[in-house]
Amino acid sequence: MAVAYIPRTRELYKAYTPYRWVVNTDAPPWTPLEKPIARCRVALMSSGGILYRDQPRFHREDATYHMIPKNATQADLSVWHFGYRTEDAASDHNCVFPLARMRELEAEGVIGGLADPAYSFMGGIYSSRKVRDELAPRIVDELRRAHADAFYLVPA
Repeated sequence: MAVAYIPRTRELYKAYTPYRWVVNTDAPPWTPLEKPIARCRVALMSSGGILYRDQPRFHREDATYHMIPKNATQADLSVWHFGYRTEDAASDHNCVFPLARMRELEAEGVIGGLADPAYSFMGGIYSSRKVRDELAPRIVDELRRAHADAFYLVPA
C-alpha cells in the first residue's frame, strides 16, 4: 500500500508550523553506472528504522545508522520508527528493508554482489541539515569502505 507522505507528515505535525520541504540545489547530477549492474557491488540501505539483534533503538533527532550483516534473518531484525506504522515492517522487514530480496538478486546474478553490511537509519524525523552534514557523509564513507558501486535506498 502506498503511503501519502505529505498528508501523513501534515497529520503528524499539525500542531507545528507547516513543514518547509527541502529543495536540494547542491546535489551533483545523476551519474550513470560505469559497468552493468550484474557486475556491480550494491549496498542496501533503508530509512525504515530496522535494528539487528540488540542494537539500540533510534530516537528523535537521531542521525545515526546501524550496520546489519547481509546474512541477517527475519528473526534477527526488529523495527523502531516514529514516522510510520511499523506493523507490516515488523511482520516482514523486506517491505522496508528488502535484504532477503537483495540476496536473491545476488544469487541469481542480477547484481554482481551485495555489500556487507547493509545500513539502516531512521529517516523523516530529524532535520535536513543533520542528514546533509552528519548522516550522509558518514554513510558515504561506509559505502567507499565497502567498495560499493551503487546503493539501493529504500525510504520508509
